[in-house]
Amino acid sequence: QYVTLSIIVCCTTAFLWQLSLGVDQKHAIYSFGMIPSVFLGARELGINLISIPPTVTLLTSLFLHGGWMHLIFNMVFLWVFGDNIEDALGHLKFLCFYLVCGILASLTHIFMESDSIRPLIGASGAISGVLGAYIVLHPRARILVLFMNIIPVRLPALLVLGTWIIIQFFNIGVDNNTAWWAHIGGFLSGMLLITQFQKNTLTAYRSQMNRLDKRKNKKRKSPSIIPKTK
Repeated sequence: QYVTLSIIVCCTTAFLWQLSLGVDQKHAIYSFGMIPSVFLGARELGINLISIPPTVTLLTSLFLHGGWMHLIFNMVFLWVFGDNIEDALGHLKFLCFYLVCGILASLTHIFMESDSIRPLIGASGAISGVLGAYIVLHPRARILVLFMNIIPVRLPALLVLGTWIIIQFFNIGVDNNTAWWAHIGGFLSGMLLITQFQKNTLTAYRSQMNRLDKRKNKKRKSPSIIPKTK
């Protein structure tokens, strides 16, 4: 789980950096967060806020967070589910999968909230992609949840994560600074992409095994038969 842990470390480090800025933290969020209207060119940031091209914020926004609870909840979900997907894909493929899901989640938010001037920050979209992948690969896996926030119960992933994504749809339009469309876009991206990513992983694995088998066969020396001469 090297990549999963590395992402957690990067997000935590980025958040500590945000806190170290003090009153300038808001400037950092506007500079490195993804703002739909700015991304589409409908609006422009003040000259003192321009640090990177708007397209790059599709990546930088994935590592910023709006508060301790925002960070902790995201990192707990990534830790619980990320290692399973990393095991299924391998380290490099998982990193690519995670970032692609995050970018697609942001693009979904841009498409549905094109006039928004609020910065989109957080790893939620990318982690939603991980959840989408998990429900495809491990639908019957048992997940420990707190029923009524008190009673621990183990329920199938299909039920838990399926309920979660339905809630995201029902919350569309609720203005509480949560990017519901990013969650939905990331989740659906993860569901759609995981099969292809895993297929490519299996193909690469089989090719590697075939190459190793060929090398082993070449190293095996067949007994030579030399005719005797009188």
